[in-house]
Amino acid sequence: MEAEERSIASVMREEFVSVASKDQLDFVDDVMKLGRIRHMPVVDEGRLVGVVSQRDLLAAALSKALDFDQGQRRNFLRSVQVSEVMSRQPITVQSDTTLSEATRTLLAHKIGCLPVLDAAERLVGLVTETDLLRGAYGLA
Repeated sequence: MEAEERSIASVMREEFVSVASKDQLDFVDDVMKLGRIRHMPVVDEGRLVGVVSQRDLLAAALSKALDFDQGQRRNFLRSVQVSEVMSRQPITVQSDTTLSEATRTLLAHKIGCLPVLDAAERLVGLVTETDLLRGAYGLA
């Protein structure tokens, strides 16, 4: 089967870290740094409500703290909830979406990840640019 015809179920991550909208950004920052993660789904009561990215963290920090030192930046991030910076109504796909469809969606919306939902709208996976590259080149 051609790579672009494969479904993203073959490359998506089924194990991923998520956060709640009431979590503080300093916690998200720590998890992203420790796990070398760039995108995290935001889940409340089992339902996807958004996505938070490293770009969201950077924008939040820059908007308030251009000349903060590391301690001040951390204190600032501790005062902000995920819900204040996350992307709401994220673009999502189903697990039977093809690699080529997912790639076109990422490019069209200029985003770096796609949460994968099942028929009941539950989050079952996450696919990133890197996952799609691995799939396209047979590395997944």
